[in-house]
Amino acid sequence: MLARHIIFTGTVQGVGFRFATLRYARRHDLTGFVRNQPDGTVEMFAQGEGEDIDACLADLKDYFGDYIRDVKITDQPPDSALRDFQITH
Repeated sequence: MLARHIIFTGTVQGVGFRFATLRYARRHDLTGFVRNQPDGTVEMFAQGEGEDIDACLADLKDYFGDYIRDVKITDQPPDSALRDFQITH
């Protein structure tokens, strides 16, 4: 299992980004969360198999490619307390 901390910049708030992230993350059996940040970015913590995280990110880029300006990805240790994927605040 891998875990990645991801920051999306661009026009990623107010366009349904978190709800789409939730849908794609669950489709790819990921656990973690997605949330808006005060600076206008969206933060995602995703854990699962590496190819599933990559597929989820590819889905997001396909759907929101015109809205995403940059994606910063950092590997993190997995968090065994996370049991599903959800939108947090």
